[in-house]
Order: sequence, then C-alpha cells, then structure tokens
Amino acid sequence: MKITTTTENISAYGGLNFISEIFNNLEFSSLIEKHLGQRPLQSKFSYSDVIKNLWMLFLAGGDCAEDIQEHLKSDFLQIPNLKVCSPDTIGHVLKNLAQSKEVHISNSGIEHQFSTHKKLNALNLDMLLKTRVLEVNKYYDFDFDHQFIPCEKYDSKKSYKMKRGYFPGVSTIGKHIIHIENRNGNTNVKYKQADTLKNVYSLLETKKVKINRSRMDCGSFSKEIIDVAEQYSEIIYIRAQRCAELSSQIRAVKNWKIVRIGLFDVEVCSVNYTPFKGDKNYRYVVSRERNKTGQTDLEFQDNFIYRAILTTDTDSSDQQVIEYYNLRGAAEKIFDEMNNDFGWKKLPFSFLEQNTVFMLVMAMCRNFFLHLLTVFSEKVSFVKTTYRLKKFIFRFVVVPFKWIYHSRQNILKLYTKKEYPLIV
Repeated sequence: MKITTTTENISAYGGLNFISEIFNNLEFSSLIEKHLGQRPLQSKFSYSDVIKNLWMLFLAGGDCAEDIQEHLKSDFLQIPNLKVCSPDTIGHVLKNLAQSKEVHISNSGIEHQFSTHKKLNALNLDMLLKTRVLEVNKYYDFDFDHQFIPCEKYDSKKSYKMKRGYFPGVSTIGKHIIHIENRNGNTNVKYKQADTLKNVYSLLETKKVKINRSRMDCGSFSKEIIDVAEQYSEIIYIRAQRCAELSSQIRAVKNWKIVRIGLFDVEVCSVNYTPFKGDKNYRYVVSRERNKTGQTDLEFQDNFIYRAILTTDTDSSDQQVIEYYNLRGAAEKIFDEMNNDFGWKKLPFSFLEQNTVFMLVMAMCRNFFLHLLTVFSEKVSFVKTTYRLKKFIFRFVVVPFKWIYHSRQNILKLYTKKEYPLIV
C-alpha cells in the first residue's frame, strides 16, 4: 500500500456550511438576543455564538463540548460566520443561563424541586414559529408525558424506580418539543402537573397557537389535570385508571364489538361514567383483549386485559378513539432521539437548573435538525425526512471541502458527485 499526503487545507464537514447558512438566514441570532439579552461588552462570544457552536458540535457527530477542542476546531474554523468557542466558554455560558429552581413541600413534608426556564421555552416556541412548524391561529394536537432520565448528579434524587435522576415533563406537538419543565426524580408525575400544563397552554395562548386535541397517559388522570386540559383544548384523550365503581359498570356490558387494532382483534365498548365523585359525565372507551398468560383478572374474574380512555370526543367511533390514542407511541420515540442523539443521556452539569438549560437548548437543536431535514429533502434526493442524526451526518454533513478565492469571490469547493449545488 502506497500513501501520499497533501498540504491542501481540506476539511471534512462540508455540510455544516449549508447548516450555518440556514441558521443565519432564519435570523436566529437576533431572536436569541431578543429573548436572552446581550452578554457584557467585554465578552467575546454572544449567547447565539455559544448555542450555534453547541448545535454544530452535535450535528457533526460530537457529544460533549470538549470534542470541539479535541477533534473539530480546525474544521469549524473553516466555516464562515462561525465564531468557534472553547469548551469552557460553552459550559460557563450555559451555567449562567440557569434560573433558580423552585422548591415545593408536599403535604407529607417531602421536598420537590422544579426548574422551569420561561425565557428558553418562549425562545423555543418562537423558533418553531420562525421555521413555520407552527403558525398562529392554527389548531394542533398536543401531547404531554414525563421521561425519567437516570443520572448520578449532585442534586439528583431517587425515583420510584429506585434510581437517581430527573423526571422532566415534556410537551410536544407532532415530532417537535414545544416545552420542558424539569423536576427532580423523587417527584410524582401528578404533583403540580396541572400548574405545569397551565404554563404550557398559557404560553401557547400568548403566541396564538391553538390546541385541538390533547392526549396524555394515566399519569395525567386526576380531576385537576383533566379540568385544565379541558379548559384549553377542544377535545381530550387521557388514559383512565380503574376504580371499583367503573369496573362494575364495565362488567355489566354485554355487547362488546370486535375490531381490528393494528395486528390484533380487540373487543371494544363505550360507557358513560362520572369520575372523582364529581358532577360531570365522561365517555370512557374501553378495550379488552385475551391475556396470553391465561391468568385471571381478580377484579373482573376473567382472563382479559382491560384498558380505558377518558375522552370528550363524542363523534369518533371506539376504534378511532383507540387508534388515535395509540399514536402516542410515535410521540414517545422523541425521548429515544433526545437521549441517544442529542445528549440527554449524558447531561453535562451537576445541578438540576443547569441541566434544564442544556436539555432545552438541545431540544431546540433537534427541532432545528428536523427543519434541516425538511429543507434539504425537498431539494436533494440523498436526504430523507425520516433520517436519524447519525445517518444525516454520514449522508449529508461529512463531505470534504475547502474554500477557494476565484474571480473576486469565495467559492465552496466540495469533493463529491452529490447534487449539493441544488441546495443553493
């Protein structure tokens, strides 16, 4: 094997030039400055510089700020309009963005820590409006869920899973994260969830983004939470928890209808029930399927698995309600991407409020990444909207390049046969 080398200033991540250009064209820098303000005059880097560096780092395959110094600095220096920050600067600025956490004491005397960053959540929503993922005065479907993130941080506490970590509440519309409220691992998902939802819905209301349908799991099944969801949504779908009175009413049902849900035949019915000993009646869509283990349900005295969905939808069939609710599975895939592609699995800081900043900035990064997929897939054939980050890096970002000066202008030279010029 013979080897030859060259002294040409060729870099590996040519796709970042297009990404940087889109970042600038969206005027994200001014938007970030509007929400976060300006850093002191003696500061060399703005908030926008730091956020852009962090995004470019992950979009180039890095997973910690040190990768810029160790592996990517020479490549980043070749990208126009990218002021390359040091890892210390990125960490310092993100820490300074942290806001004091809220501490609540429950009736049982347990301390619960919350971290809500209103500025970053508002910035995230404005970015989604800027990229036209969301539009004012349009109706959208809203999902809310909690995701336990195991981490051995200085202030992290044990959850019911007996592992230390954080338990953020994450709101999504479609594939996009629209709001995050971080909470410590020992906090029950229902504790002050109604206040969290009020914050999210109110923020959406101020931006004139309307909610058609809200969809949540059984961690949101309480009267206070249902009242809030119903107040701000046209229709709600919430996984119901069973009680003796509801079970008795379900047992009395004789006419079960068999429908095809996915790959399985499921028996379904609807009952009307008033939960929480209140005065409002709701439709419960109930499904049951055979327990393959053959075990008998003690409450129902049969070998079925029962599930119920509380809803205010009076028009859809039982099958349509169940199929719509089951689409929550797609929303839950977002957590897999955030954990494995965008750094949530390796939170960099020691404290809840600091890691909240990182989580929100990386949620914005993922939203930006989804926008990139949409833009590039419309112009070139080698990018698809279904790509995960790793495939996008291999297919688009990694392409040798150098800048040359010719005919009194700078020209980006790419060493590839792919149709990158179609993007411009």
